[in-house]
Order: sequence, then C-alpha cells, then structure tokens
Amino acid sequence: MAKAKRMYGCTECGATFPKWAGQCADCGAWNTLVETVVEAAPSGSGRGGWAGQQANLKTLAEVSVEEMPRFTTGSAELDRVLGGGLVDGSVVLIGGDPGIGKSTILLQTLCNLASRVPALYVTGEESQQQVAMRARRLSLPEDKLKVMTETSIETIIATARQEQPRVMVIDSIQTIFTEQLQSAPGGVAQVRESAAMLVRYAKQSGTAIFLVGHVTKEGALAGPRVLEHMVDTVLYFEGESDGRLRLLRAVKNRFGAVNELGVFGMTDKGLKEVSNPSAIFLTRAQEAVPGSVVMATWEGSRPMLVEVQALVDTSHLANPRRVTLGLDQNRLAMLLAVLHRHGGIPTYDQDVFLNVVGGVKVLETASDLALMAAVMSSLRNRPLPHDLLVFGEVGLSGEVRPVPSGQERLKEAGKHGFKRAIVPLGNAPKEAPAGLQVIAVTRLEQALDALFE
Repeated sequence: MAKAKRMYGCTECGATFPKWAGQCADCGAWNTLVETVVEAAPSGSGRGGWAGQQANLKTLAEVSVEEMPRFTTGSAELDRVLGGGLVDGSVVLIGGDPGIGKSTILLQTLCNLASRVPALYVTGEESQQQVAMRARRLSLPEDKLKVMTETSIETIIATARQEQPRVMVIDSIQTIFTEQLQSAPGGVAQVRESAAMLVRYAKQSGTAIFLVGHVTKEGALAGPRVLEHMVDTVLYFEGESDGRLRLLRAVKNRFGAVNELGVFGMTDKGLKEVSNPSAIFLTRAQEAVPGSVVMATWEGSRPMLVEVQALVDTSHLANPRRVTLGLDQNRLAMLLAVLHRHGGIPTYDQDVFLNVVGGVKVLETASDLALMAAVMSSLRNRPLPHDLLVFGEVGLSGEVRPVPSGQERLKEAGKHGFKRAIVPLGNAPKEAPAGLQVIAVTRLEQALDALFE
C-alpha cells in the first residue's frame, strides 16, 4: 500500500503547505497549520469502489419514517439520557473529569449487554488485567465481554470487522492514533481522523460505539471542537469526585431530547441509578431553619425538587459579596434590586450567599421566587415551613410570571407530601393535587405577604 501523502493546512485561510511552519505564509496567522492526509485520487478504470453503498437519491416522501429500533442498555437512567435506549450505528461521546466514573459506567453497561448481544471493550489506557480486576471488584458478569488493548485505529477496525460486535467502547479517543499521521496520539489531527474513521465504521456496520473523551481544565472536551459535531450524542458526567452523586447530562442528542439528566450514586459496587432524585435532594434538617426553601426545577423531561439555601449577613465591605453556587450570580444581583425597589427590603449593606443543595445547577428562571423567599427568610431570621414549595419567574417591574410545565411541578410536590405552594397565577391549576393548597400570586408584594402570613 502506497504511503498516504501528508499536507499541512491553515485553519484560518485554508492554504496548504508540504511542511509544517509556525506561521502561515499566506495569511500570516501563527500556530494554525494542522496536519491532514491527502486521499489518493481514484483510479480512472472505475474500480475504485465505494466507502459504503453507492449514493441514491430519494424524495422525502419516499424515505421510510419508521421509528429507529432501540435496544436497552440495562440501565434506566442511561436509557433516559440517551433518549430511550441505544440506536444501531450511533456514536456516543462521554466526557467528564478524571475519576468521575466514565470507564466504570461503560464497563457495567457492556458486561450486562454482553449477555444478550456481542460486545467489545477496547481500551488504550488500561491493561486487560486492570479491566478484569475492575470487573471483579464491581461483581460484574465476566464470561461474555471481549476486551482488547489497542491504540492503532486500523487494527481496532480490522478486529471489529472480524468480531462484528453490536456495541463497542473506545476508552479513550485521546489515546487512539492512525498510522497515516505523524503527530502524537491526543493531538487535534489524530483525534479528528480517528473519530472520523470510527464514525464511518459505525454507520457502515450498524455498530453502536461509545467514545470516552477527557476534558480540559475549563471543562470542555479535549481535542478538536469538531469531535462534538461528528458524533450523534454527547454526554457529560458532572459531580464531585469525592461526593456520592453523579449527574449524566446530554448536551447533544440526534435521537432524543437534549438537556436530559440521569442521576447515579457512586457506591463500592459501581454506579447505581437513582430513579427518584427529588428524594435525595430533599434530605433536610429535622428542625425548620431560616434561609431554606424548596423549589421545583425542570430537568430534561421531568420535574425535580431541590432545596435553595440563603445566608444573609451584615457586610463590613464597601462592596457587599454576592456569592452563588448552582445559580446565576448576575440574576441574584438583579433580583436583590427588584426586592429593594418593589418589596421595600434593602440588602445593600448585606452579604448574600446562595447555594443549591446537592450540587445541582439551576439555569432556569423558575428559581427567582424561591431565591427571593430564601433571602427574605434568612434576612428576617424566620424559618419557612418544611411543607412549602415556591417557584416562579420575577420580572423587573415586580410581576410574577408563569413558568413552563407548572402542573407537573405541582404533581411532583404533591407526591412528596408538600402542603402549600406559592406559584404564579398562570401556573395555578383548576384542581389542585389532593392535600396541596396552591396560593396563586401576580406581584412580588403578594408573594412576600403569603410567605410570612
């Protein structure tokens, strides 16, 4: 086989050069030359062949729109994040910090899948003994899963064509390299080319592939940005390495809802799924304490009850501190201004600290009213009742606006034994869930009166 020709292309202007240089000779940009492989031209005899099937044209009406069959991974939470299960020929990229459980969840999934379908676990980071030790420690079935330690992409694909697995794991994409490129594994060009070859193989053979991706200090996936564009689904593992909870979040999904959330608990036997996350996030103190209130947030396609805590303390600084964990800091500053202007409660000489329990990130506006309620409770040193739920968006003129999926949030609250709920008027149901008193408000003043009546 003739050696593939290498060229270096500029990512800014697209000019190509036979050798690498620090500066592009055409546009003058620095450090923009990236190694690429020039494909050999197809032979004129017509025997070049096709990578897959020959392209055929159809109108949209002729295309079959049957639902793509999915097969379960054996984990309800992972299925939920994937959009209902794995699709044949799909490529899933899982990113996350070191030690968060990426290899653990995939080894668990593949050991359980291997009893039903052929599965292959390819690792470039561990030896076969290490994988076997991990499986033994987690008490997983070991007799069916095939394990391979390899980093050359050509060898991996050749083995996969021979074994024909239905599910395959590549751990991790940053260790894989292709012989066609000179650069070291983990480089931009290597990750891009290797991922492209794997995606091509997955689509041709119908194999579902999981790729493990490392993340940078900033939390983005290491390697080229195009990696996330190539694959079908991108999942991110979140959570503290020393904490028990792990959140698996979908940030891209061609086969299901994006921003779906799966909750797992890390135990000595691996990751256990948490089917009712609200119950975990509501493990509260026995006695009622000031500055604590429960809100209903919406995660993916289900409501989740989380506790918002506030601590308001006299400030001795010229600029009082505004610290938030799990909430938007700018939003807090804005709401404190609304509280002063329309509620008549000044906080310009107070430090305000806010925390969402359990390490959950609340990015939606439904937390506004709960946030204000927690701040008020801490400021007045008056505890709010345990069985109170608050949610709603607050506008700059002091109006309380409705939020999406209000009915489902109230149902979740009723299921967990809440007795009172302060909600926007637009979210008030015609018939409240049994045992739940719903107080509908339209203004911030009404909400504050209802809190401390």
